[in-house]
Amino acid sequence: MEVIHPRCAGIDVSKKDAKVCVRVQGRGRRGTSTTVSTWGSTTGEILALREHLLAERVSCVVIESTSDYWKPFYYLLEGQLNVMLVNAKAARNVPGRKTDVSDAAWLADLAPTGCCAPRLCRRSRFGCYAI
Repeated sequence: MEVIHPRCAGIDVSKKDAKVCVRVQGRGRRGTSTTVSTWGSTTGEILALREHLLAERVSCVVIESTSDYWKPFYYLLEGQLNVMLVNAKAARNVPGRKTDVSDAAWLADLAPTGCCAPRLCRRSRFGCYAI
C-alpha cells in the first residue's frame, strides 16, 4: 500500500495517561522506526505532547476514542496537527492486541496508509458529537 503519512503517531488514551507510538517510515535500507512513550493527561502534559509531535514532524495522529478520555487530547492536538479519531469498538475487534502499548503501535501502523475509518467529530456550542 502507498504510504500517505511517513511520520505518524498512534495514541491509546486511558483515564490517567496515554501511550503514544511515533512511527517514522525509513528510506532505502533504513527500516521503519517506532518509539513508544507515556504521557500524562493534564493540560500541560498534553501541550508538551503536542510540541513533541510537532518536533518529530508528525503529519497524522490517530487517537482511539475511549469513553470521554480522548476529548482533551483531541481538542488540544487538533489545532496544529491532523488528528483522526477512531472508534474504540472497531479497534478492539482486531485479535492479538492486549496492551495499551500494542494498541498505540497498531494505531500508528494504520495511519501511514490512511486505512483507518475515522469517527468524524464536529464541534458545536453543546460539545462534540459524532456524525
